[in-house]
Amino acid sequence: MAIVDFSVSFCLLVFLLGLTRATDLNETAQGACEDLKNIRGGATILPSTAGYLELSTENWSSTAWATPICIFQPSHASDLKQAVGILVKSKVSFAIRSGGHSPSPLAANSNDGVLIDLSGLNQTFYDAASQVVTIGAGLRWQDVYHYLDQFKVTVVGGRVLDVGVGGLLLGSGLSYLSDLYGMACDNVVNYEVILADGSIVNANASSHTDLFWGLKGGANNFGIVASFTLRTYPIHQVWGGIKSYSTDDVPALLEALMKYQSSPNKDPYANLMLQPFANNRSIGAVLNLVYLKPEVSPAAFQPFYSIPTTSDSTKLQTLTEMMSGQMVPGISRWDWFATSFKPTSALYKKIWSIATSTPELLKIQDIMSGTLVLGFQPISSSLVEAGVARGGNALGLSRVNQTWLVLDVGWSNAKDDFSAHSATGSILNKIVSETKSSGKALPYIFMNDASWDQKVIESYGHVQVTKLKLARQRYDPSLVFTRLVRGGFKLPES
Repeated sequence: MAIVDFSVSFCLLVFLLGLTRATDLNETAQGACEDLKNIRGGATILPSTAGYLELSTENWSSTAWATPICIFQPSHASDLKQAVGILVKSKVSFAIRSGGHSPSPLAANSNDGVLIDLSGLNQTFYDAASQVVTIGAGLRWQDVYHYLDQFKVTVVGGRVLDVGVGGLLLGSGLSYLSDLYGMACDNVVNYEVILADGSIVNANASSHTDLFWGLKGGANNFGIVASFTLRTYPIHQVWGGIKSYSTDDVPALLEALMKYQSSPNKDPYANLMLQPFANNRSIGAVLNLVYLKPEVSPAAFQPFYSIPTTSDSTKLQTLTEMMSGQMVPGISRWDWFATSFKPTSALYKKIWSIATSTPELLKIQDIMSGTLVLGFQPISSSLVEAGVARGGNALGLSRVNQTWLVLDVGWSNAKDDFSAHSATGSILNKIVSETKSSGKALPYIFMNDASWDQKVIESYGHVQVTKLKLARQRYDPSLVFTRLVRGGFKLPES
């Protein structure tokens, strides 16, 4: 009598079923791609089509490169409407990419579905009478700023020119103008949205108000935004640039940062970001400064002026020119982690000590091109108040002066992805433990700086999450943008 190894047979059956299902899904996705080719206003790029490789690897960090079944590029909102209908009907997964700056794997790309590349949605229209600009979701901030420079106005937008409009605005968006006018999302006056049922709606302060509120930090959980209408402000000439420092001066820089933040009458026209490199003494520390008026060496930055620099590019220039001079290290793979806290001098010193002495830093240094950068971003309570004054957002921010810290880790080889992610996550956990033990921790996690496994939307708070779920129930009851759009930060289900 033959003896059957049921464990081996079961494993083989599971494998074969999985292989069959994967084949079926692939065939279904290919069928959807054929249907997408029939949309007149759009373009469908298959793996065999010229330009496919360039588009599938266009994301800024190679951690986000993928191999979608096809890439669909709409030219108008009506193209998107048809595409969503096709994908929902066929139940094919899809990803949405504006600029693709997020390093999170599959946040804006897909390996087994369709990539919707919004770069063709690139319209710009400035309404001088209403002081607003309508911009396509596929633009990058450099496109928006260069367009508005002719009118000598700007918007509350990204600080890095290559970042896409859509991802930043739906993730909330921190700007050099935020102490004056709130987050970038607080300055959206209308969203043109394609919903899961294929309808196109305008969400604003008087129509679909719950969706309007939810899109201010709610990411891609409700629909695809085709265009945004933003308030503009008459800011053009500024003073600013980059000051570089030796690593030895980081303690003095952190002390200066504390003095800058704790000024009893903090100047809202002054903004900065301090980035010391934990393991690269050849770069040291970088300080991005901007004063949103044409005033040389304003008093707001006085605490920094006595610290010797290794280089200094500060000057009078346009805001766009100032942002174009920012440095990004030439490393191919990136990840980043975010946290927030109420700052003190002692806490700043402890954070720097943790980052530069923890054993996990040695693991990062052992990785090819392994680089760890700390980004200290001072946030004034005026930012929070400005958001409330503009109708509020979904972020649940505390109305206090605070610091948003980001840990950026860069490396070269895909084989080191897990090591880089786990080592930097461990460093973050040590920093968060320190902020909690000092009583200075804040729950908020800034989406645009967060890693893929951080619980971002949970950090907004129970009340905010409940409201977001109610909005999703109304606008996407079938959970299309939860189940078919797998990437990005999702609403918690528990």
